[in-house]
Amino acid sequence: MPLSNAQYDEIMREYDERQLNNRRIRDARRTEIAEKIPRIREIDALTASSSVQKARLYLSGDTSAITSLKTQLAELAEERRQLLISNGYPLDYLDPVYTCPDCKDSGYINGEKCHCFKQAIINTVYAQSNIKNILQRENFNSFCYDYYSESDISQTTGLSARDTAKHAVEVCRHFITDFDNKPKNLFIYGKTGVGKTFLSNCVAKELLDSGHSVIYFTAFQLFDILSKGVFEKDADAIAAHQNIFDCDLLVIDDLGTELSNSFTTSQLFLCVNERLLRQKSTIISTNLNLNQIVDIYSERTFSRICDAYTLINLFSNVDIRIQKRKQTTR
Repeated sequence: MPLSNAQYDEIMREYDERQLNNRRIRDARRTEIAEKIPRIREIDALTASSSVQKARLYLSGDTSAITSLKTQLAELAEERRQLLISNGYPLDYLDPVYTCPDCKDSGYINGEKCHCFKQAIINTVYAQSNIKNILQRENFNSFCYDYYSESDISQTTGLSARDTAKHAVEVCRHFITDFDNKPKNLFIYGKTGVGKTFLSNCVAKELLDSGHSVIYFTAFQLFDILSKGVFEKDADAIAAHQNIFDCDLLVIDDLGTELSNSFTTSQLFLCVNERLLRQKSTIISTNLNLNQIVDIYSERTFSRICDAYTLINLFSNVDIRIQKRKQTTR
């Protein structure tokens, strides 16, 4: 992913700040425990001094020192654990604090970029940080079924709008839990304001929180980047192509709102097909119905979607976005 020196330095400053904040948290916890359970500080001191003392004895020829040390350290560790438990603290309360336990907030694992660093690059290059603010509001915890009527019935499935929404959430949760086992794709369609983008954001948040790389584009943004790479030979856009094909999850929101032409049609097929070949997951949301997808993007693209995507048709007799705006202005 294309990064300028300034962007790289910005990311590394974020890691430095993260490490500093986590050290402060650990120091505050140590101070708290030292005041509430002074014996733990004594145990830590005894553990350190005993280790040094036994090491000296071992180097002096006392081969029994190691066995004696192991016994003593085990007894001290058990006493320490019991003190934490009896005072209502988790056993790892005094352990080092890491935002990313995998790389221990260094950004790298064995010289390779950690998944958290890769996502930081995505956030920087594609200005994705704004979506994180959205995901704080739009997630499974705030998903509300009250906007979906129990009396509004689908003639196709026989399910109510509410039951359809509940089933859609179940499908999305399974999509998340099975994400690393087998690549899956979602195609969420329905009229404006029925919760398609909201549901996509729910999935994106869960996968971001679990350390996966996620790129979110509106259809207009996606095709704009692709066109710059093809027609303008823009270096950043060309480099972005690889990331679009390789990220763990690509979200294409509002398909059909872009200016449709032969280029967008061919590029959608390329994007869908290439990610299938690379076994990468994609979520597409659109206001278009299935017949319109065929008419605008070709039967070939529609066939790929039908074969490899789980189709979710959300519907509601109200525009949820408008209803939410009315509630916030009351």
